[in-house]
Amino acid sequence: MKLATVRTEDGFRVARVEDGGYVDIGPGDVGELLRREDWQSVVAAAEGPLVRVEADRLAPVVPNPGKIVCVGLNYATHITEMGRDLPEYPTLFAKYPEALIGPNDTLTLPPESDAVDWEAELTVVVGRSVRRADHETAQAAIAGYTILNDITTRDWQYRTKEWLQGKTWEATTPLGPCLITPDELSPDAEISCIVDDEVMQKSTIGDLVFDAADLVSYISTLITLNPGDIIATGTTGGVGHARKPARYLRHGQTVVTRIEGIGELVTPVRGAAK
Repeated sequence: MKLATVRTEDGFRVARVEDGGYVDIGPGDVGELLRREDWQSVVAAAEGPLVRVEADRLAPVVPNPGKIVCVGLNYATHITEMGRDLPEYPTLFAKYPEALIGPNDTLTLPPESDAVDWEAELTVVVGRSVRRADHETAQAAIAGYTILNDITTRDWQYRTKEWLQGKTWEATTPLGPCLITPDELSPDAEISCIVDDEVMQKSTIGDLVFDAADLVSYISTLITLNPGDIIATGTTGGVGHARKPARYLRHGQTVVTRIEGIGELVTPVRGAAK
């Protein structure tokens, strides 16, 4: 099962993604749908013609999550390239909903940064409220998965020891294109990030140090996770900042972020607004 949030002149609508098009489910977004206990039945029962949706009509699959919790240093390859030891506990930070853009929206480079980097990430979408969940309960609380690129202003990130200011820049984080239910994601699905046809990141989600259920369990120990909350699980090796010399995004480039079984984000990069 795949779900998307579509922009219309009258607001968001939820759609089921099928081969060849989309089936309209009704008004609202995927996050709102997940707050219904019967959301799976609602999706399965939806009928109607397949409709075409233009790429720019796709919104962030959850446009207004209550929480965006992100995990740093969670792929063994990325931890190695950054010169760190494998962590005992997840490294957590946050984003805010204002950071999100659609899966095909343009990224406008912030004029305040000369070091904007890419980070392809598998992202968990929570489907039920949980607190202090054990591993089994945490797994059952996952509605599905989507893709996020944790676009990062590295110069701002490393101004201090805290990462927030480099991670939640407004209108920089593509999310989507859809949510897929857990049964549709392979445990070794390939994840990649391509900049102008050059593969920058390529791995499988099997390289995660802490898997999705581990993260739901750990984070729910701190705070209640609710339907529509999202968890970005971290990035793999190949980020621009770790290269010698470092490489960052520039005007005119296109970033494609893919995860096998989910789809892709296609993000044109434009120069900073003047």
